[in-house]
Amino acid sequence: MTPVRPAPRRATKSFAAAADADDLLLRAVEQTSLDGRSTRRHRHASGQMLGAIEGLLTVEVSDARWVVPATHALWIPPDVPHGLRAHGPFSGWSVYVSPAGCAALPDEPRIVAVTGLLREAVARAATWAEHASALDAAQTRLAGVILDEIAAAPPVALGLPMPSDPRLLRIARALSDRPDDERRLEEWAGWAGIAPRTLTRRFAHETGFSFTEWRQRVRLLRGLEMLAAGKAVTTIALALGYDNVSAFIALFKRTFGVTPGRYGELSSHRDAGG
Repeated sequence: MTPVRPAPRRATKSFAAAADADDLLLRAVEQTSLDGRSTRRHRHASGQMLGAIEGLLTVEVSDARWVVPATHALWIPPDVPHGLRAHGPFSGWSVYVSPAGCAALPDEPRIVAVTGLLREAVARAATWAEHASALDAAQTRLAGVILDEIAAAPPVALGLPMPSDPRLLRIARALSDRPDDERRLEEWAGWAGIAPRTLTRRFAHETGFSFTEWRQRVRLLRGLEMLAAGKAVTTIALALGYDNVSAFIALFKRTFGVTPGRYGELSSHRDAGG
């Protein structure tokens, strides 16, 4: 069953305006950009949960960087420095929670799976008037549902640490844009102007993964997004540069505990409210 997603809407609200307005318990925004989206590192008094409807996000939070697919979202507590970059066309959403509303929410950044209930509740909250000074009774109840979903969501080990060395970061961003790029480590090293041995050593030191493991992981994360869009497993494997579909399935199962087909079924069930 193909997951059913609400059609992305071009929002009239501003992310920045919603982030700065901490007088309400909660504000939600949806936005679409055909040319991608990026923000410089910043912070605000509100807590923020952000995610993508379509597209892939690279998010920098404090000293860490993650790649977040459309099936998941990132919670950022108040006053934590962060910035983001969308890879290509992007439709996304953010929920901003007042400092008082964050009291029962996680005090550290975390990636969580987006449930169907959370996604639909955020979509409804994004239709609220931008300059409202108070929430009515129904809106307050819906805001409570969103906060409960954020608080109850267990963290998911889905992060992809990004290196800080500018040369390695250039490689990592290129692979985030094109996970199917088949260049060997030595070719990437020459492209970025770094010795292969230095690349190998520093990549492992800065990310906790070998270069090969990191590249496999960015492919898997892109695979999650494609599964969420209803793509067939064979189509995904070939699009990500795998000549052998079985190898992709085995790596996926080893990383996430289920096969891509089973993961797609679970995602469909979740999006249907199961």
